[in-house]
Amino acid sequence: MSDGGRKRALISVSDKSGLVGFARGLVELNFEIVSTGGTARHLEASGVEVVPVSEVTGEPEILGGRVKTLHPKIHGGILADRRDPEHLREISGLGIEPVDLVCIDLYPFERTVGGGASEPEAIEQIDIGGPAMLRAAAKNFESVVVVPGPEHYAEVLSELRNGGVSRETRRRLALAAFRRTALYDAAIAGWLGRGETFPEVLVEGYRRVMTLRYGENPHQEAAFYARIGERHLLSDLEQLQGKEISFNNLYDLDAARTLLADLMDGFPDESAAVIVKHANPCGAAVAASPAEAYRRALASDPTSAFGGIVALGDEVDGELAEEISGVFTEVLVAPGFSDEARRIFSGKPNMTLLEGTPPPRSPLSAKYVSGGMLRQQADVVEPPDEYRTATRKTPTAGQMRDLLFAWRVARQVKSNAIVLAKDGATVGVGAGQMSRVEAAEIAVRKAGDRATGAAAASDAFFPFPDGLEVLAEAGVSAVIQPGGSKRDPEVVETAERRGVAMIFTGRRHFLH
Repeated sequence: MSDGGRKRALISVSDKSGLVGFARGLVELNFEIVSTGGTARHLEASGVEVVPVSEVTGEPEILGGRVKTLHPKIHGGILADRRDPEHLREISGLGIEPVDLVCIDLYPFERTVGGGASEPEAIEQIDIGGPAMLRAAAKNFESVVVVPGPEHYAEVLSELRNGGVSRETRRRLALAAFRRTALYDAAIAGWLGRGETFPEVLVEGYRRVMTLRYGENPHQEAAFYARIGERHLLSDLEQLQGKEISFNNLYDLDAARTLLADLMDGFPDESAAVIVKHANPCGAAVAASPAEAYRRALASDPTSAFGGIVALGDEVDGELAEEISGVFTEVLVAPGFSDEARRIFSGKPNMTLLEGTPPPRSPLSAKYVSGGMLRQQADVVEPPDEYRTATRKTPTAGQMRDLLFAWRVARQVKSNAIVLAKDGATVGVGAGQMSRVEAAEIAVRKAGDRATGAAAASDAFFPFPDGLEVLAEAGVSAVIQPGGSKRDPEVVETAERRGVAMIFTGRRHFLH
């Protein structure tokens, strides 16, 4: 506490929103305001009396403002522990006045580099004094109230007016301050290390987007976090109706939108529809209209589609809404909904409607393991001009279209994966099997008679001819696979004997 009951607040912020009201509230509570540069000018222009930092330190700002608060009379006042008589005697003898409250946000480094600033401009937005004061005040939260952003102004003023900021609040504000400086440093490290795909030390910041009802199962608590500064799964989505989105919904939604984006890239002149269940596509199609694409995706496996996630590449009209509302659907995501469609879906209040387009795909992907992370370049579909025909029989144009379609779908099916497609739609999906033969058996069983004349995709090579035999016996007429097995000659010979056209892509697409 300063002389005569007066308290001292040190304020220096880039974000001026709500600042004048906060400062006036502090003045009413007998705080003296110490400030710097633009913050001081802003407050003085609004009629708030301010003591310049240079008056406290007895030194001018130097190096173009790079050094102004890095001084014992500032940091001694912040770091003095009021519970320690020796601290109080020491600062008193040095003529240092204690600081009771520190309100600091940081130079807008993230916004500056996000706007494409030059390297010299970005470097000047690396704050030094701000993080030092924030960390000092947060360390000494027993004696100092740290305010690391305008979102805390109302709470701090309220508690001050009601007798003082509680220890619990001080500690929570200290945590917020350390998190802010940690994220700030992470942003700087990320910017300086840009271009490093796999840095020696990985420093990233994530912010909680939402707390979820529960995790994969009701007894598991869960939340969704997004990497700070990047668009994420929900960035461009608006929830129009329905229950709070769940952990499993989000995981399935990511799979559905990823495959949808793949199909839209591969077939840009057609409408695309995807139905996902347990992160695997149980139906996918491209067609001349969104309604036809949806019908054909649903026909792939209507039993598995029950309670699934549906992703569409075009606006939903009233007619299509009537069809979708007849099938139990957990989540429907599309770029738009007509007024009639909204009216129809309002009769299904538990169906979650999300409006938006697929997000951009990250160049990297990650999977968490015990105590660590596996990080890799994101898998992408290679250009078809890299493919080669392995058999004497060449696929027809229609077969080639279905092979390319099935290959894109197979990339999003858990391995081992076999996908059967006909006329731009899946007809059978064998997912997540330990044996490729069993994956093929499941795919042809789901396809039934539709396997005749279908194209098939295998996400990895056939280690033996037996998987291909299963497909050929069911009537599959063309197969696309990476190749690369030491038994490729046997597999190709089986395809020749069975009259099956075969394409080698040269690249596998495991998805674990």
